[in-house]
Formats: sequence, C-alpha cells, structure tokens
Amino acid sequence: MPVIEVRDLVKTYDGRNVVDGVSFTVEQGEIFGIVGPNGAGKTTTVESVEGIRRPDRGSIRVLGLDPETDRDEITQRVGVQLQESRLPDKVRVGEVLDVYSSFYRNPADWRGLLERFGLEGKRTARYASLSGGQKQRLSVTLALLGSPEVAMLDELTTGLDPAARRSTWETVEQIRSAGVTVVLVTHYMDEAERLCDRIMVIDHGRVAAIDSPAGLIARAGPEHRITFTPSAVLPDSLLAELPDVATVDHEGPRLVVTGTGTVANSVMSLLAERGVVAEGLQIRQRSLEDAYLTLTSRDRGPDEPEPTAD
Repeated sequence: MPVIEVRDLVKTYDGRNVVDGVSFTVEQGEIFGIVGPNGAGKTTTVESVEGIRRPDRGSIRVLGLDPETDRDEITQRVGVQLQESRLPDKVRVGEVLDVYSSFYRNPADWRGLLERFGLEGKRTARYASLSGGQKQRLSVTLALLGSPEVAMLDELTTGLDPAARRSTWETVEQIRSAGVTVVLVTHYMDEAERLCDRIMVIDHGRVAAIDSPAGLIARAGPEHRITFTPSAVLPDSLLAELPDVATVDHEGPRLVVTGTGTVANSVMSLLAERGVVAEGLQIRQRSLEDAYLTLTSRDRGPDEPEPTAD
C-alpha cells in the first residue's frame, strides 16, 4: 500500500477548479517532489492531504487513513512544515519544543533533534535571534517532534541564502535516512533534482507529469546544446549529417546544435577537420529546469497566487 494515495482530487474556489483531478501516490521511504508555477495548485493539494483543507471531490488516503475523518490520528503520524509559519519573537527554542512535545503520544527526544540539526547551542535563544536558516531548521524540528512516518515540507528553503539552502537540503536527507517519507513542495529545480526520487509537475491544477528527475529531463528533448560562432562559413548540412545531431539552428551569427550521446565530440572533430574555430563555445546539458519549462504552460502571470479559502 502506498504511504499516500490521492485519486481525482478536486478543489474549487470562486467557480474555478484550483485543483482539477489530481492523482498520485507516494511510496514508503521516498522523497516525493511537487513543483509547478505560482497558482498551479501545489499548496492546495498538499494542504488537502494534510487535512487542512477539505476537497470538493476525490479521495485521499494517508497511511491508510482519511484526512477528514481520521485527522487526530494523522496529526500524530504526519509531520507538517507549512509554507508560512512564525513563532512569538520572545519565545525560547527549548520552551517551544517542550510545549510542542506535549501534543504527541510518542514524542521524539527534542534535545537529540536539536543536535542533529545543528541547533544544540540555541536551546535558550529567543526565536527573534535566530537566522533564517536556523528558523527553517527549527520548523523542521517541530514537524518531527511527533516521530512522524511522513513529513510534509512546503517551500522549505524560500528566502534562504545559498549556504542556508544547502544546509537545509542536508537536513532533508537526514530526515529520509531516518526512515521518514518526505513530500517536498518547491520552486527550485536544483533542489528538486538534488533531493527527489520522483517529481510531480502540476500546471493549472492538473498533473503534467510524474517521473524521476532523469525521466523528466529526458522529456525535454536532446540532452546536449552546443552554441558557438564559427570563424568561417560552415554549411548546416555538414553538421546535420553528423552522428547524434538532432537539430541545427541559428541565433544571429551563432550556431546552435542539439543532440545526444557523442554529439559534442562529433562537432568538435568536424570543426578541427575544416580548420574552423568555435568562438564563444558553450556546451550545455539539459536540466530539470528545461524539462519544467517544457511541461508547464506560460500563459499565467508570474505572480498569480493560488486562491485561498474564505
């Protein structure tokens, strides 16, 4: 049985389906990523799974439980880190962990969690004195206090500097290594590619694709993109006849060759044979970001938010 099973999930606001027939499963022990444009339905989907929002149609099972009718049990077994959360500025780290531990029947040792996530020296610190990265690690610590079987992490690293982001990634990997299944909502493709076993791409409330990072990248087309300005005339036909070349295009004076396998070696060998210098040479492999842009439509405003419940 999957840890999470969602079938034909629909959530409607103001006559519009914000989530429109979403179906997916999450297997035990994996890190399952959810990505998509602003307003695509990511947070609404996750909050429905968590029991925070009530879907209009469809079915959800988490650890075999219904988030609506079994919410108390799910609260004990599923840890949640919300997209936006904040504690009182004057509360001390140890105090809030001690209080939150009392909510669970099988609380984890929060002192051990502090040590695991590099916060052992912050036990008496006030919340306001923590850095952004420390606040995020505290948020994850709170999500793990109930010794959960599943952790739901929503936009975990938004607003963090690169060093704090990478530290938080290590935190997520530690969570999984402890046997916890992780659902990770993120806007960062490098984060999803680094951490996730499988990724669901949502666009306009619907599932555009579910696959491994490598599987999604393969959908973006040829894996190599070679761009350069030739120092002498180089007929397109010569490049097009090379092994593994998929396309030959122009961007002004620059040639753009895409292909797979040994295409880069083939192009370089041809240039050497013809005595042509590749000026401004760039060789780029396809990335998860390329796949994401291929799979998601672009007619949405860049900052269009998801509707929220009244």
